[in-house]
Amino acid sequence: MRKAITAEERLLITLSFLATGESYASLHLQFRVGKSTITEIVRCTCSAIWQKLQPIVMPSPTEDTWQRVAAGFQDVAKFPNCIGAVDGKHVRVLQPAHSGSKFFNYKNFFSIVLMAVADAHSKFVCIDVGAYGSTGDSRVLRTSQIGMQILRDGVTLPAPQPFPATTHPVPFVMVSDEAFPLMPNLLRPYPRRGLNARKRIFNYRLSRARRVVECAFGIMVSQWRVLGTTLLVDPNTVDDLVKACCVLHNYLRDYRPEVDVEELDPAFDTVINWGGGRTPATAVQVRELFTDYFLSHEGTVPWQFSCVGGVQP
Repeated sequence: MRKAITAEERLLITLSFLATGESYASLHLQFRVGKSTITEIVRCTCSAIWQKLQPIVMPSPTEDTWQRVAAGFQDVAKFPNCIGAVDGKHVRVLQPAHSGSKFFNYKNFFSIVLMAVADAHSKFVCIDVGAYGSTGDSRVLRTSQIGMQILRDGVTLPAPQPFPATTHPVPFVMVSDEAFPLMPNLLRPYPRRGLNARKRIFNYRLSRARRVVECAFGIMVSQWRVLGTTLLVDPNTVDDLVKACCVLHNYLRDYRPEVDVEELDPAFDTVINWGGGRTPATAVQVRELFTDYFLSHEGTVPWQFSCVGGVQP
């Protein structure tokens, strides 16, 4: 019998595929391994990478995890009680057979959705992969483990605590863009119409905190360039491939922390409104508490007034 392909070779083939985005045909010529064999190697190795690295670099979040993430946002973005920035990324795929328009998104290509929560250092705290590209971000979050177990149940979230130099308890929140609903544990910007200086400052402070998840996506795609191509793999392999890239991203952020995101351009009521209808009053109150704090003596930072021409409201 011929000599078996070693674990080192399997890992090298998989990392080459993820890092370059080259086709299986190109890798076949480089490594002298059959294309069908490479297909199976990539699938199995990506699954193994996720299983081995996930408990190390992306363990299931606990209350201590959220406290560390919140401390990071306070230190980096001066945004207190923030346990992560949430956003979705469309990963381009070849249209699966007989899928109709399920994978066809509003950007006019076929994709699956990576929903992720990032910390202040552009590392992924938790992810959810595999939603149809045609599904809106709000619905993806609602049906994801992030939405059901964290935002809805709040079982692992710390109890509300006061902002620095204040005494009134405020819940911990994630920050997002306009595609998501306003919830007691999820902040989104004020609507763009009728913005006054007060609301502009809040939107600017929130944007400064939220951009870390965009930076995380950008860093990951620049390092694992297969995500910048159309994934010509089986739909069942896509999820394993994306999850492997996410844990490898976290691994590199731990062991190569010199990458600077600044260099990139890019007890409240538990009733939840997942989009549509009116926003719960409690969610509005939470946003107002953050806005008031950002304009108070304790929460003001000098750079926040650049969005209103440098004039304090």
